[in-house]
Amino acid sequence: MIPIQNIYYMLSYAFQVLNEQGYKNIATEQFNNTGELMAAILEKGIAIQLKRGLGKEYILQTEALSSLRGKIDIAESIKTQSMLRKQLICTYDEFSVNSIMNRIIKSTVELLLRSNISKQRKKNLRKLMVYFSEVDFIDLYTVNWNVQYNRNNQTYRMLISICYLVVKGLLQTQSNGHTKLMDFLDEQRMCRLYEKFILEYYRKEFKNQFTANASQIPWQLDNEENSMLPVMQSDIMLQSGEKVLIIDAKYYEHSTQVQFDKHTLHSGNLYQIFTYVKNKEYELREKDHTVSGMLLYAKTDEEIYPNNVYQMSGNQITVRTLDLNLPFDEIAGQLNTIAKTHFDL
Repeated sequence: MIPIQNIYYMLSYAFQVLNEQGYKNIATEQFNNTGELMAAILEKGIAIQLKRGLGKEYILQTEALSSLRGKIDIAESIKTQSMLRKQLICTYDEFSVNSIMNRIIKSTVELLLRSNISKQRKKNLRKLMVYFSEVDFIDLYTVNWNVQYNRNNQTYRMLISICYLVVKGLLQTQSNGHTKLMDFLDEQRMCRLYEKFILEYYRKEFKNQFTANASQIPWQLDNEENSMLPVMQSDIMLQSGEKVLIIDAKYYEHSTQVQFDKHTLHSGNLYQIFTYVKNKEYELREKDHTVSGMLLYAKTDEEIYPNNVYQMSGNQITVRTLDLNLPFDEIAGQLNTIAKTHFDL
């Protein structure tokens, strides 16, 4: 079980805004569960957003009006016989706080108010929701989380991301159709956070030593036929001079597979990182680069966990575990050792 404080530190790298002054106090608080942590981040984030002002967007409205506004819907006016009441059905855009993002936030807070968080936290969130009186609820099951951000709504990025983690972590439907609250941050959500944390850690802490990104790796083909080939999307790619390290971050309940009491690596993971490395090496074949790969598993409670270095067809493939149960400075030390070892820092 990852200490809740470490989840906050992981989030603070994934979302750099959490390092700003307004969020500093959260880092020193003690939380009983992850829901409480998420509620604290949302509480602070919503308060900061309210000081800036709730974001607005144009919302399409349709209603019967006595005076013309926007466009007249002739067909609907005839259908409803609104003209007998000396009205016309009009459609128009209204600049309103009832935006999709505000609706997501309000509905997520309502979900948190039914979860296992402190009474004081619930009280604080209810006070903030007073400012959302003109915002409607939204069905969280139907939300399209691929929200488009621009200069005007950029401050919502972290808030919506936290809402996503809350909704996916708390909302589950039972077979009888009732909603229940479940444990926070399942394996899939933690895996995405784990990847993002490692990438952003290296971007921030080693920005002067090497580049860190999540680049796609092109297939090195002998002809032009590439239909139906899957995208090779790396989790983390570190590059300094002639050295490249491709890291595939894995967050599993079981970091090895067991058959007849024998522990082996997940074969699909090994094939994947080997394919990434060989295609990247061939892409850089004329530049004399050294390409290595690493499977970086989050350490579990299992007694046997991978810790190996393999030489495969001229490339180094390393399998390591990252212990997220340690104090955060020791977690950082593990990541630092990986970087220093591979890039001779």
